[in-house]
Amino acid sequence: EEQLVQSGGGSVQAGGSLRLSCQASGSSATYMGWFRQAPGKEREGVAAITVVSGRTVYSDSVSGRFTISRDDAKNTVYLQMNDLKPEDTALYYCAAGRYWPLGLVTGAYQYWGQGTQVTVSS
Repeated sequence: EEQLVQSGGGSVQAGGSLRLSCQASGSSATYMGWFRQAPGKEREGVAAITVVSGRTVYSDSVSGRFTISRDDAKNTVYLQMNDLKPEDTALYYCAAGRYWPLGLVTGAYQYWGQGTQVTVSS
């Protein structure tokens, strides 16, 4: 079973940058992703990456601003968030999965991190 420990996040003004980290305890996942959930809204996929090939996928709302990457030696996935907007404010979750093709569907991920708050002020 994967244990995911998140770090990073915080508060920043619009146009600023933040980086989130997610360290996995195991090696069973074949893909990892970042999701976010704003108050009163459903959880949505932001970015995902395959563990072996490093193939990535992004939601339209963050494409060109966010970058997902991985460090195999540290078993860690990162989400670099640039040009942040107030609408990016949400609780961000790291997730890992192993049974489905790479994507941003919540149900395809079996393991979840504890969540970390990102707040962007205008």
